[in-house]
Amino acid sequence: MNGIEILGTGSFVPDFIADNDKFSEFLDTSDEWIFPRTGIKQRHIATDIPNYYMGAQAAKNALRDADFDPEAVDCIIVSTCSPDFYYPAMSCLIQKLIGAKNAACFDVNSACTGFITSLDIAHSYLSAGKYDNVLIISSEKLSQQVDYTDRASCILFGDAAGAVLLKSGEKPFYLFLGADGDEFEALYCKANYSANCPWYGDIDKFYENRFDTEHKRSFLVQDGKAVYKFAVNAMANAVKNAINGHYDVSELDLVIPHQANLRIIEKATELLGISSDKVYTNIEHMGNVSSACIPICVNELKKAGRLKPGMKICFVGFGAGLTYGAAVIEV
Repeated sequence: MNGIEILGTGSFVPDFIADNDKFSEFLDTSDEWIFPRTGIKQRHIATDIPNYYMGAQAAKNALRDADFDPEAVDCIIVSTCSPDFYYPAMSCLIQKLIGAKNAACFDVNSACTGFITSLDIAHSYLSAGKYDNVLIISSEKLSQQVDYTDRASCILFGDAAGAVLLKSGEKPFYLFLGADGDEFEALYCKANYSANCPWYGDIDKFYENRFDTEHKRSFLVQDGKAVYKFAVNAMANAVKNAINGHYDVSELDLVIPHQANLRIIEKATELLGISSDKVYTNIEHMGNVSSACIPICVNELKKAGRLKPGMKICFVGFGAGLTYGAAVIEV
């Protein structure tokens, strides 16, 4: 099976750091409460820049890493669930900033699973010969969706962007995607709308039973217990389905999971029988940055010289939808 080759990686992290102690300034919480439950010590917040700017900086860094001309980029895929505009697509805004004027552009939203979804699309294009290269950018500004009066959820999320430039390759590539729409109320953020159309009825009545408070209509909403229960099993099943007999789980050299909660990561990898020394996490200093988690981890590992030729690496995650997926590549 034709695979993919990573030509370059990049990331962008905002300067402002909100450590756990900052939350205790306005919430009944503390580092002693947050860290044991989540594995998070700090997260970065984009206090004065838009999401697409973060994505553009990550993209520039990936192109610089690959020593690649922006005008030679064939396709830009942006995964985000926190765009600055309904339209245009964030990929078009990033295209302008990085000078990739010849690239096709579109966005993907499968929430935290967005990077893996984008990999699937990129692989399809590359293996079919439609494009010679694809630039994937996962950029998230979740701080604009979070309710900072809800101590259970606001402590989890941060802002950042990661990017990878890909071309087709001959090494194996295996991927699995799934979704369970019945569970969508476990994690969602409703779009705001302006009901000023003269022919609208009372559209709010449609939402009364499901989104019956201003909080639920305005902010990210999460049922932590439901997400935990879903995520642990979904991540384990996604890895098994991606491998699908091509490898044994024990043959994986490195697992890069979505950085949602350290408890979820530990339980899911325990179910798979994967030792902790094979699992890469950066949740302690980054928090949950949705679809940007995995490409940022890849960039950190590449810069540290930890991605060695021949390594079998598994990406696995889950997100709102609820969506889930895993991909296995060989470096």
